[in-house]
Amino acid sequence: MTGRHEEERSEGGRKLAATEPSQSALDHRGENRQEPLPRTDLTDVEPLFAGEEGGRFRQRWDAIQAGFVDEPREAVEHAAKLVVEVMTSLEQTFADERSRLENAGNGGDGRSTEDLRQTLRRYRAFFDRLLAI
Repeated sequence: MTGRHEEERSEGGRKLAATEPSQSALDHRGENRQEPLPRTDLTDVEPLFAGEEGGRFRQRWDAIQAGFVDEPREAVEHAAKLVVEVMTSLEQTFADERSRLENAGNGGDGRSTEDLRQTLRRYRAFFDRLLAI
């Protein structure tokens, strides 16, 4: 027994845990919201790493993992450094992509609704890509 006490309430003869939303809450949660944009197809997006960079990271990881048997402490240190390198590379990739989006989106106030829609779609693809990691 965890000692955790959950308050129960009832809805239509069914008991609900305190953390479970009621059906009426679920029914009303989207009343004033627009339908979300559909998720973008990530097959059109550029890979996270340019060229063979991802493959080189993978090879280095495989070597680190193989080296764990003989030098576990050193392998962990190398793994930590490699993770930092991968994160730094991703940070630069996403900063470059964000910069391209910002430059493409700065067409002044004279942009048409279609131009703005396309810009929003590109931002959505970027957003989905960030969340897919």
